[in-house]
Amino acid sequence: MTTKPRARDLDVALPGTPGPLNAITDVPGVEVGAVELLSSADPSLATRGIQVQTGVTAILPRGRDPEPKPVWAGQFSLNGNGEMTGAHWVRDGGWLAGPIMISNSHAIGPCHTAAVRWMIETYGAAWEDNHLWAMPVVAETYDGVLNDINGLHVTEAHARAAIDAAKPGPVREGNSGGGAGMICYEFKGGTGTASRQLDIDGQTFTMGALVQANHGLRPWLTVTGHPVGKTMTQDRIADMVTERGSIIVILATDLPMSPGQLERLARRASIGIGRGGTPGGNNSGDIFLAFSTANEMPLPQLSGPWRQMTTLNDEGLDPVYLAAVEAVEEAVLNALCAAEDVPLARPAKGICRAIDTDRLIACLRG
Repeated sequence: MTTKPRARDLDVALPGTPGPLNAITDVPGVEVGAVELLSSADPSLATRGIQVQTGVTAILPRGRDPEPKPVWAGQFSLNGNGEMTGAHWVRDGGWLAGPIMISNSHAIGPCHTAAVRWMIETYGAAWEDNHLWAMPVVAETYDGVLNDINGLHVTEAHARAAIDAAKPGPVREGNSGGGAGMICYEFKGGTGTASRQLDIDGQTFTMGALVQANHGLRPWLTVTGHPVGKTMTQDRIADMVTERGSIIVILATDLPMSPGQLERLARRASIGIGRGGTPGGNNSGDIFLAFSTANEMPLPQLSGPWRQMTTLNDEGLDPVYLAAVEAVEEAVLNALCAAEDVPLARPAKGICRAIDTDRLIACLRG
């Protein structure tokens, strides 16, 4: 766990009321795990003479419940230069089951296999007896500037270790999990999370966000409306003249919402990342998923002919959308604030610097 202060700890003027952890795990039942592969810690990983700086993040929407149950979901792609498996079914069926995995662009296969194997083992009887199939969500961003991505270092065992490490509680940010090798606005980026609490009809609900932030060019960076990237020009990455990153956003809530509402919620991640300055570049995969743990019930294949769901009236969605936008904006900032310097892998010359938070605060106050 990084000991660096998060954005809110730095007195950045962020709106909204976070949950106790200010993390996606404030949503009851949600667990997050992460594994890193770092040749700085284990030089034997660098089998091709290029540093390894990568990893896997796993999200368990219903923890380790041994009974397979869907979470209702919606998906949206602002810019499609990336991948999220299972998205077609989320858009059509409105639900998903099993882990959500995030890693680098060339690690989708082993992460998918690990998630499928975990589902078969965890939900064994249901899968054996009912001809069920596993269709997990696996998303990616490109870490080839800081990592030997073409060395295919992430294996099924690493992805399974991330699933096995998943737990409730604080989430490691910055250079953790799939975010280990990611760059954000030409600073070291990676994993970030945040949450917001909502009071609706006398009940308190939570909106949580987790991002794998690997997007943006330095001049675009905007923090709470201040164009700080235009003045924080030191240590830019010399050959990054166009965006070649991506960002994955996962939104989780315990608020009862329909799949259609969750698809509309996923769209609001666009506004959350837009507050940070990105226009969603041509080479960026800006891909978002939103899910709700409410309306817990068996899989549709194991249910009767009728289903009933409680959903929020559409007229009450405005504060929900705002909570998602605020949580995504803060999650990206948390990823930046938690990150640590990493040497460049290609070219193997120079350093991808973490953001200087003292200078950031000076810019915001200046």
